Amino acid sequence: MTTIVLYALGVLFMAVGVGASIALHELGHLLAAKRFGVKCTQYMVGFGPTVWSRRMGETEYGVKAVPLGGYVRMLGMFPPRDGRRVRADSTGRWSGLIDQARQESQIDIGPQDSDRLFYQRSVPRRLVIMLGGPFMNLLIATLLLAVAIVGFGVQEETRTLSSVSACVIPADVADEVAGQTDEQICASGEYEQAPAARAGLHPGDVVVAFDGETIASWGQLRERIRAAGGRTVPVVVERDGRRLDLTVTPVHERRPQLDSDGNVVRDDDGSPVLVDVGFLGVSPTSELVPQPITSVPRIVGDSLWRTAGVVLNIPQKMVGVAQAAFGDAERDRNGPVSVVGIGRFAGEVTTADGSSAVPIGWVDRFVVLLSLIASLNLALFVFNLIPLLPLDGGHAAGALWEGARRQVARMLRREDPGPVDVARALPLAYGVASLLIGMSVLLIYADLVRPIRLGG
Repeated sequence: MTTIVLYALGVLFMAVGVGASIALHELGHLLAAKRFGVKCTQYMVGFGPTVWSRRMGETEYGVKAVPLGGYVRMLGMFPPRDGRRVRADSTGRWSGLIDQARQESQIDIGPQDSDRLFYQRSVPRRLVIMLGGPFMNLLIATLLLAVAIVGFGVQEETRTLSSVSACVIPADVADEVAGQTDEQICASGEYEQAPAARAGLHPGDVVVAFDGETIASWGQLRERIRAAGGRTVPVVVERDGRRLDLTVTPVHERRPQLDSDGNVVRDDDGSPVLVDVGFLGVSPTSELVPQPITSVPRIVGDSLWRTAGVVLNIPQKMVGVAQAAFGDAERDRNGPVSVVGIGRFAGEVTTADGSSAVPIGWVDRFVVLLSLIASLNLALFVFNLIPLLPLDGGHAAGALWEGARRQVARMLRREDPGPVDVARALPLAYGVASLLIGMSVLLIYADLVRPIRLGG
């Protein structure tokens, strides 16, 4: 298949995954609401004009033109003022909007629905209804990650070399030459030849032994290389079914310090801590290694923690997005992206070839696509828990506040204060919604003019 067809298939796969994630999110709300007797008049995927709909029972199911979300229309989302039906007789712009929202919440309620309203349900039941959507996303992410890591595996670095550097590039100039190929950087002759290239190592070589020690993993090889700076040591590699005995002399270089798990150690400002270690100039390949089912909770937890860090830092990261979109700044590879960016990632994954020494297979591509959809669902889970309207977390926060008020009133033997008037928070909800729309537009623009590319 041509590159264009593969790219389109990747984008289509991701579009279906995003649409299914949204639909299942709303299904989480719908199932919980129906289970607790709340009348749901609409279940819609998307916003704007209706493309297709069909009524089944008391609920209209449909798809709308703008696939950037969805909703379930439940009767009685906002309680009437003082427990009565309301009139739009308030003064002031915001008061009028609040009263109008209350009216619209009551308009479809008939006599037969008097006990099927959302605000009448207990606090625990309302929490289940509002959190049913986010937890559906968490369930989707968990299932997809389980399929990916147990059925196929996670990428682990191996003893097979994916690349051999032509020259030694000091760590303090790495940012200056970012984006240039190895050949472009080394062609000037400014940097010395890398020890691995000088010794005759090639991409695809499998390192069998180093400095007299049999090598079982990339982590072991990395430690031996770092400890051999300035010494000439033997290395045994396997190439095309034959074993070759070579010698290498790793040079001393300032490189990032690594912890026991191979992660870069950083100082307080986030910069990597540099130490003097042996440097050879080789990089490992990665291969899928299936994991036990018991590893799923840990991997989901780690992914959830990283996702939360990205989502909760979106406001400050949007500054960098704007600087990249309208200036010369580089996009943060760990920053937020829009649906356009997610589609680009999917297209790049399906068209990635790797190298002749280290090809990328269809299984690798499929696992990455599954992981992308899982990451999206983790982001939807975390994002929707933010306690601000119109997000699910805002409605959940209102229910919790109502429960707390009632508990305090009960302890003080006071009259039940009744339901919390969530409609009063609508001005904040409109502000948050406007902010989210603005952020979405900025991210889409940035992903068009200054996209993050998986290949760097």
